[in-house]
Amino acid sequence: MKANKNKEKIQSYSRMQKRKKEILSWVWAIVFVLILRQFFVQAFVIPSESMKPTLKIHDRLLANKIIYKIRQPHRWEVIIFKYPEDPSKYFVKRLVGLPGESLIIKNGSVYINGKSMQQPEYVSTPLYYYSDIDALYGVHEEIKIPDSAYYVLGDNSINSRDSRYWGFVPSKNLVGEALFIYWPPWRMGLIK
Repeated sequence: MKANKNKEKIQSYSRMQKRKKEILSWVWAIVFVLILRQFFVQAFVIPSESMKPTLKIHDRLLANKIIYKIRQPHRWEVIIFKYPEDPSKYFVKRLVGLPGESLIIKNGSVYINGKSMQQPEYVSTPLYYYSDIDALYGVHEEIKIPDSAYYVLGDNSINSRDSRYWGFVPSKNLVGEALFIYWPPWRMGLIK
């Protein structure tokens, strides 16, 4: 009888230890995810057609949040930033103009420092940028991009409110580089 009670105590203690280990592993997993999200990677949902066909409405993507702490953004990258007119909102656009450059959009092309910029081969969709009459920045005359600021455009420029309308993205507003579409599964892949 005493042996049975001891056996039950040992089994009970073993179950309790197993639960503690399981709970502790969940706590560490949650801490790891929170640290990862805070400093390295963040998920975003695309709310509009401004980056179509590169990104479509309701695409879910991951952004590399640490990359711009290591290096400067590169032209043609798809970036995520806090909207300059309302920093509580996040926007996703293609970076086309770098700090200190002169920029104008003519005949659907972006001219940087007087030279027409050719999109890289990895951007498969032809990019045509409209010179909308309501646009204020870089459409009617050449503009100079301030130091510590960037000029961004949506790939679907006819349906994009971007730097043409509200100006420049301060470097402090950069969140990260859009890396990977993870949902829906049939659109899963790297963002270019």
